[in-house]
Amino acid sequence: MDCRVVCMAGGDVWMRGNIGGGFSHESEHDLALMVTDFLENGSVGAESWCSSDSDSALSDLGHLADKILFFKRSVARYESDLTSVVHSLILSISENDLNFDKSGQCSSSCLKFALVKLLRLSGYDAAVCAARWQGSGKVPGGDHEYIDVVNYNNLGSSERLIIDLDFRSHFEIARAVQSYDRILNSLPVVYVGSLTRLKQYLKVMAEAARSSLKQNSMPLPPWRSLAYLQAKWQSPYQRQFNLEEQNVNGSYNFDHKKCSAHLKMLQSLLQSEIEAERLLRPLDNDHVRKHKPDRRRHSLFRIH
Repeated sequence: MDCRVVCMAGGDVWMRGNIGGGFSHESEHDLALMVTDFLENGSVGAESWCSSDSDSALSDLGHLADKILFFKRSVARYESDLTSVVHSLILSISENDLNFDKSGQCSSSCLKFALVKLLRLSGYDAAVCAARWQGSGKVPGGDHEYIDVVNYNNLGSSERLIIDLDFRSHFEIARAVQSYDRILNSLPVVYVGSLTRLKQYLKVMAEAARSSLKQNSMPLPPWRSLAYLQAKWQSPYQRQFNLEEQNVNGSYNFDHKKCSAHLKMLQSLLQSEIEAERLLRPLDNDHVRKHKPDRRRHSLFRIH
C-alpha cells in the first residue's frame, strides 16, 4: 500500500493509504487568475505598499541584510550538523539517481526523492512533504513541495527540520534594486533548519521585497506577500516516504534533461557557497568542520 502521512499545520497527524496522483492543479489555475488580475488592474488583490504603517520611510535594506547574516550564523548545533550532511549528499547525487519520479511528466520531485532516499539510508526520518492550501482573501491558493526531517530527542519529543532545495526562488521579484539582489544572493542556496528560523527569513524577505518594489513605485504582488510565503511551509501537508512504490507501475524512461540541468546548477551554486563560507570562516573554528554529526538520534528513529 502506498502509505503516506497527512499532517495538519497544528500538528495533528493521521494515516492515509492508496493516495494516488498527488494534488490537482486547481491552485495553479487560481494563481494564474490572480497574476492576470494583478497585471491588468495594478494592485487589485495585492498588498499595496500604501497600506503599510511604515510608508513614511523606506525600509533599511542594509539593516535587513545584517539580519540575514545574523540568521545564517545563529544556527543550533543539530541544524548545522544536518546542513553539512545535506550538502554532502546533494553533491554526491548523480543523474542516475533521478529515477524516483512518479509515472507521467518528470518534475523536480525526482531530485527531492533522491535526496530523501539518501537521508533515510543515513538513518534520518526524512520525507517529501506535499503541501496545499486554498485561497483566502488576499492570499491565492497554491501548493508547494519540500523535504522535512523529524529529529527526536532523548525526552521523546520531536522537531521538524525543513529542507528546501530552491530557497532563493521564492523571493525573486521584478525590477529588484541592487541592494535587494545582494540580500537575495546572501540567502542560503538550500535552506536547512527549523520552522522558527525559516519564519524569520520570510519576514525579512517580505519586508525587503516591499521596500525594493516601493522604490520603483510598484505594489507587492500577492504571491510575494508574507502570508503567501508562510502558507508554503505552514499549510497541511502529506509526508511521502515509500519511494520504491512511487514508480511501481511507472516507467524509468523519462526525459530528465531539466532535472539534470537543475541538479548541476544546484550543485554548482552549493559548491560556490561552501567554498565562500570556508574562506570566511576563522581558522580557530576548523574543528567544527571536522565534527561528525551526532548519530544518537538514530536509536530513537521511528517511522510514522
